[in-house]
Amino acid sequence: MSEVKEKMDELRELDAIVIRFAGDSGDGMQLTGTQFTNTSAVLGNDISTYPDFPAEIRAPAGTLAGVSGFQVMFARDDILTPGDAANVLVAMNPAALKKSLVDLDPGGIIIVNTDAFSQGNLRKAGYDVSPLDDDSLQGYRAHPVPLTSLKREALADIEGLTTKQKDRSQNLFALGITFWMFDRPLDTTCQWIEKKFAGRPTIIEANQKALRMGYYFGENTEIFRQRFRIRPASLPPGLYRKVTGNEALSLGLVTAAKKAGKTLFYGTYPITPASDILHFLARQRNFDVRTFQAEDEIAAMGAVIGAAFGGALAATGTSGPGIALKSEAMNLALVLELPMIVIDVQRGGPSTGLPTKTEQSDLLQVMYGRNGESPLPVVAPRSPSDCFDMALEAVRLAIRGMTPVVILSEGFLANSSEPWLIPDPDSIPEIKVKHPEARPGGNGQEPFLPFERDPETLARPWALPGTAGLEHRMGGLSKAPLTGKVSYDPADHEQMVMERAEKVARLADIIPDQEVFGPESGDLLVVSFGGTYGAARSAVAQVRAQGKSVSHANLRYLNPFPKNLAHILGNFERILVPELNGGQLAFLLQGQFARPVISYPKLHARPFRINEIVARLEALLD
Repeated sequence: MSEVKEKMDELRELDAIVIRFAGDSGDGMQLTGTQFTNTSAVLGNDISTYPDFPAEIRAPAGTLAGVSGFQVMFARDDILTPGDAANVLVAMNPAALKKSLVDLDPGGIIIVNTDAFSQGNLRKAGYDVSPLDDDSLQGYRAHPVPLTSLKREALADIEGLTTKQKDRSQNLFALGITFWMFDRPLDTTCQWIEKKFAGRPTIIEANQKALRMGYYFGENTEIFRQRFRIRPASLPPGLYRKVTGNEALSLGLVTAAKKAGKTLFYGTYPITPASDILHFLARQRNFDVRTFQAEDEIAAMGAVIGAAFGGALAATGTSGPGIALKSEAMNLALVLELPMIVIDVQRGGPSTGLPTKTEQSDLLQVMYGRNGESPLPVVAPRSPSDCFDMALEAVRLAIRGMTPVVILSEGFLANSSEPWLIPDPDSIPEIKVKHPEARPGGNGQEPFLPFERDPETLARPWALPGTAGLEHRMGGLSKAPLTGKVSYDPADHEQMVMERAEKVARLADIIPDQEVFGPESGDLLVVSFGGTYGAARSAVAQVRAQGKSVSHANLRYLNPFPKNLAHILGNFERILVPELNGGQLAFLLQGQFARPVISYPKLHARPFRINEIVARLEALLD
């Protein structure tokens, strides 16, 4: 007994660990994962999370389609992804176990709620025989725990709550077990419970007691043989907060508006997975933010165009289906040459598709999915915190070029989180905005020319309505240069089309050179964009540690490409492009730079795993 107790009390030091919480969509897995994340962040670990929502929100309880997951990686070193296969799986029912087992490392730890393994639940999950009773879990360290029974027993003396209400704290009992197993304190979650349920003492008591009982169960039972400790990470000093991609985009827009001296107008139709941007910005009225929830995507885009014409920093957010609906109005914005931001938080599949699942399948749509010759700048953040920086960049490009700019985010970035070093506001450069001055009549001044272009940027002036002497006609018909009057002259049409294209191309003069991780020449270069950055960079680092020659470039600027990209691509014999689509970036690189590219597409509506890219690299380099 003493030997067992010593083993139980022994803390094994690890550099990193990946935990996946999985259960029914009503089991509170997102809350459980979030609280584990928050506690780890307070302890100073580097963290990366990936919430995996079910695409079918009305799936029957206990079915595979309704499984909700939350994966978190926490480490003492810098991490770029929420991890590959999980090291620990907390499964609240048979469906969660079956769907998540493929994400668990061989030899991984399983904590499973045995009370949920009824015949009905087994049948819903597609099990003929309980995996707890056969050899299905051989090779794993499985810990069957009657979570429901233990939780009910722990809360039996609390009066005033129904059994259903008590069962809602089941996830906190499981959280308590993981807190004990990974040497996490309870204080942060207890404080959150008090704040969340302020004025409801019985609910507070039940949730806190369930959390503590889970912790004490881990401490006192003999079924767990080992605990783990992850020491704090060596992060740069400063003030940090946990941030999701959608939150970072919102904060970036607010900051950009302040730096430009503009009111931020955000007009949108709520659509998964971009809706949280609207929710966040709607609470920022104190920062001179105005939000408008439209009845459809076209109305939202029209409102944004009006706001931009009126002189606001105008933005909208949507997903791929919304981009399809907005495309005509986006072209109107392009022809009017007004600065605004269009955020595309990509999701899986055409049509309604997979609203909660991630892909990178809108790249060609935002590049070319409009009628006529209609180039728009496109930028793509690489991580949740990078969404802040790229929102600032998008606004900078939009104002400089007097053009709509697309921010190509994705569901993976939108919902994932990581620590964000809050920047000093004074360190962020101002975004210069210049409006033409009034031209009162009778002073012999030249007439205002709404499409007279800046000789350096080719941007037209941003004239504010109501400014004396700056009256001009706007519309979607083809225009004459300088005056903007309706023109059907072929030469006028060609000139305006070419000037708009050149205006976008000239933005390459102010975007940074493309960086390369590893040697800047060699045999193999991995090129990625957006959220694939973390898995690709980690895979390249692993293969380089084996002594093999491989480099990585992640593109944050997709139109225009960085000016030195052609030179970089020319320095490598082979180019591998992993992306969550059918090969769209590979197509663009081959078309623009006439270089053979090895396409590595994935259409599972899930992010790349590090080991997937490692295996592909090793196959190419062997």
